Amino acid sequence: MTDNTTHLNFMMHQHMDLSSMDIDDNNTINNTTGEQNSNGCSIDIPQGLFLTLGLISLVENILVVLAIIKNRNLHSPMYYFICCLAVSDMLVSIANVVETIVLLLNDNLLLEAPEILRNLDNVIDIMNCSSVMSSLSFLCTIAADRYITIFYALRYHSIMTTRRAVALIVLVWLTSITSSTLFIVYHSHKAVIICLVAFFCIALVFNAVLYLHMFILAHVHSRRIMAVHKSRRQATSMKGAITLTILLGVFILCWGPFFLHLILVLACPTNPTCKCFFSHFHLYLILIICNSLIDPLIYAYRSQELRKTLKELVFCSCFPIRCDSILECLFPCKFT
Repeated sequence: MTDNTTHLNFMMHQHMDLSSMDIDDNNTINNTTGEQNSNGCSIDIPQGLFLTLGLISLVENILVVLAIIKNRNLHSPMYYFICCLAVSDMLVSIANVVETIVLLLNDNLLLEAPEILRNLDNVIDIMNCSSVMSSLSFLCTIAADRYITIFYALRYHSIMTTRRAVALIVLVWLTSITSSTLFIVYHSHKAVIICLVAFFCIALVFNAVLYLHMFILAHVHSRRIMAVHKSRRQATSMKGAITLTILLGVFILCWGPFFLHLILVLACPTNPTCKCFFSHFHLYLILIICNSLIDPLIYAYRSQELRKTLKELVFCSCFPIRCDSILECLFPCKFT
């Protein structure tokens, strides 16, 4: 059997490397994990916390997706992209929940199937990597959408058509899944880490440039639009840009430590200070899950229409007697 202990030295679930379960004779352990535990810097976080946060995040993002599907007023390119961002967060939640459950079963000797664990490990890696790739891509897509809305307001509907939005969504998902699969297949190459870090930096620079241009020139641009209804449109567009700025800020705070971890893996893998930083990987994973948990709250807080629809969904779930069925709750127009 091939030694797979280095598989996840840099990937999302280093805290629970499934590959380390299927080493020959169970005599070999993950070197990185061993070093982390031996240096005295590691922090033990109960698996129940990962499972709880993952489930809450999963439910929140499912509600966001259902709300966007239900409310026709939210059927616009920006909300399509936000819906995809919620799906990206769901990938992290699903991967975390599945992996935690598998580990709990394995710890209690209820699951002993090395081959299945190894394959599941690969699938979870791809899901996690696809999540970060698609999340960054959709943040860039939403930023470009807001930029067009602000500076090309009169041509927005001809530029960002539904067909083009769907084409962008398909392109982003295909690219994210394909690149993530390649990253996992060639996980042992440093080029994979370099590509991930480079993509993260490029996405941040792209968003920063658009935001800088939007917030510096938006005031000047708004003065040129004198009609009242267009001024309101401008204000709405700026509100969307501010919402996206909050989302990007939360993304950087939650994912930043993980990408710093990747950089340090390349720069100083044997340095004692870096090793101590590596040992806090549990915390970085908690932050990643928290990003998936916080995003839906931002959507709801910043969008009154989405917040109203979410309340309707939750009310129907909590008081089903008021709704004849879940389908009626989600698609009332079909029952009238």
